[in-house]
Amino acid sequence: MRQVLTTGILYGMHWTGLMAVFRQLFSGQAVIVMFHEIQRDFRHELMTGTSVELFQQCLSSLRRQGWKIVTLDECLHALSLGDPKAPRYAVITFDDGYRDVLSVALPILEQDNAPFTVYVPTAAPTRALKSWWLGMREIFRRADHVTIDPMGVRFDCSDFLSKKKGLKAVVKWVHEDYRRAALLDRTFETHRISLSALNAAYFMDERELQALSRHPLASIGGHSTSHAALATLDPSSARAELEDNRMYLETLLGLPVRHLAFPYGTPGACGPREAHIAEQVGFSTAVTTRKGHLDGASVNRFWLPRIGLGCHPRISFEANLSGVHVAAQAVSNAVSVDLPLRSRAK
Repeated sequence: MRQVLTTGILYGMHWTGLMAVFRQLFSGQAVIVMFHEIQRDFRHELMTGTSVELFQQCLSSLRRQGWKIVTLDECLHALSLGDPKAPRYAVITFDDGYRDVLSVALPILEQDNAPFTVYVPTAAPTRALKSWWLGMREIFRRADHVTIDPMGVRFDCSDFLSKKKGLKAVVKWVHEDYRRAALLDRTFETHRISLSALNAAYFMDERELQALSRHPLASIGGHSTSHAALATLDPSSARAELEDNRMYLETLLGLPVRHLAFPYGTPGACGPREAHIAEQVGFSTAVTTRKGHLDGASVNRFWLPRIGLGCHPRISFEANLSGVHVAAQAVSNAVSVDLPLRSRAK
């Protein structure tokens, strides 16, 4: 219900012209857009990625609103010049190295001549990735009754909506504490789920990754060795995750790997320590999943925000491009400051 109400408000802002006003007041000079899977059969995948249609619409929105799609290097260089007459820039990124970036997204990006970066964890092409999110999706697709013992919850999910809702609940539970992902191993064994087989089905292999790296529009970035939440690791382990991943990719591709995406990218998964480690091991930039735009030359290159796009309506994406989230945060901050003052006045 909340999502329906929010979408209705956004459509109202669009049709009344308020979205354009927000764009003028709050939109930054640049934006980094984050994708994961681009799914041909969106419903079959329980709406966990981005549909082909929505992906095409989002690229169209960027072009229509005057965003120039460039590489991350070009974007940051342009911002460093501080030219007030420069166009607004957009950077396209994909996390994890899904095969559909190559088979589905690439032909669409070629039509727009749009450069992009794919952030790849070592364990995806080597098939060792603990891709718990793929495992849980497979379980909910197969089963009408799913018990997650570590959560103490049983999901009765015989229809599409209940399967989607159950999967979302488990994902939310893991994101509250990333160490919980290891507690799901027994569940995978019970349901005879092979994460290695799912990795082979969904992620590019080494040969495909090498081919993609030679494409003139593509850049390959690091994403750690195992896709661990780095903030949960000790400093030496976190450093090894980044160093080993960079070395693996550079050896495989024969190219420098200079850009990084922190796994998960949330405050619970990375912070100032991880940003410092990324710089120490030789990366030039690091992106998070913190929502926001880039503005001005004083951008922290190792703590870059992005705008994510999953299964949400295109209007939500356009709202994020327009800076609605920036305005909402400003209002929230103002209220949080004002409330204590009013309380004291009483």
